[in-house]
Amino acid sequence: MTQCADSFFARVRMKTLQRFCIALAFVLIASTPALADPALWVAKGATATVYLFGTVHILPKDAKWHYPALDKALADSDTLYMEEDDDDPVGMQMLVLQYGMDLQHSLSKQLDDADRARLEAAAKAIDLPGGAATLNAMKPWLAALTITVAPIVKAGYDPKSGADKQLQRAFKAAGKTVDAFETAEQQIRYFANLPSALQLDLLRNVLDDYAKGPAQIKALIRAWQAGDVDAIATNVNGSMRKQYPDLYEVLLVDRNGHFAKRIETLLKGHGTIFVAIGAGHLAGPDSVQAQLAKLGIDTERVH
Repeated sequence: MTQCADSFFARVRMKTLQRFCIALAFVLIASTPALADPALWVAKGATATVYLFGTVHILPKDAKWHYPALDKALADSDTLYMEEDDDDPVGMQMLVLQYGMDLQHSLSKQLDDADRARLEAAAKAIDLPGGAATLNAMKPWLAALTITVAPIVKAGYDPKSGADKQLQRAFKAAGKTVDAFETAEQQIRYFANLPSALQLDLLRNVLDDYAKGPAQIKALIRAWQAGDVDAIATNVNGSMRKQYPDLYEVLLVDRNGHFAKRIETLLKGHGTIFVAIGAGHLAGPDSVQAQLAKLGIDTERVH
């Protein structure tokens, strides 16, 4: 590792990696007020039942989201499937360095004057250690995720408070099986393997909206708690679907198709499984439910 990389790593430390973990998910989710009615679906096979529940990866500590039908589904389930397994912070550090850094090609040189100015303004606005120089050492996708998450972390949201993490802890405490559809490396590579043009589109999209992050999270939390799937689809996926359709296809539609095929396999097995993935994956015209329908599998909203 070069001295420059060592210097970067010292600046970023664990907090940036926590931000990164939240950001991987933020491309799809959120949570807030008194309602406790997040949507719940079920799909049934001959010998297996799969519940589908949209999660929010960051929540206020006092967020209400449990209700009797949800708790019964959780109690009946023997296995929890999460979207992604990210429990190895050291491994995540290495993946970020492997797939997210580019010390040979400055990010700012890949941008025009207007976007370069916006990048520098964003680095200043989010109080990023090292400023724009830190972002310049990153590939566009990692810079985009860093800028996305920083205002949310700064607003006080804790990645350990997310619905998915709470469910993970509850299942493990009960001695039940916890599995995941994707590894941390697979999820990172969804971003890292994007063509350069799409990575830059992702960055531009983030530069358009990053300051709205905390307000957007609050709105998304309200929609999630109210079970308002249409509002979730608009909040999480709407602008990307309209403005960056190629990016939307790779990051949402393709992954939803992958999740649907995994669920199809689960339905051919036995038992009751609880699937908890980002709420954005269960909303909109290209949702996991829509992908399951293409496979001939019906889903029913039970709450």
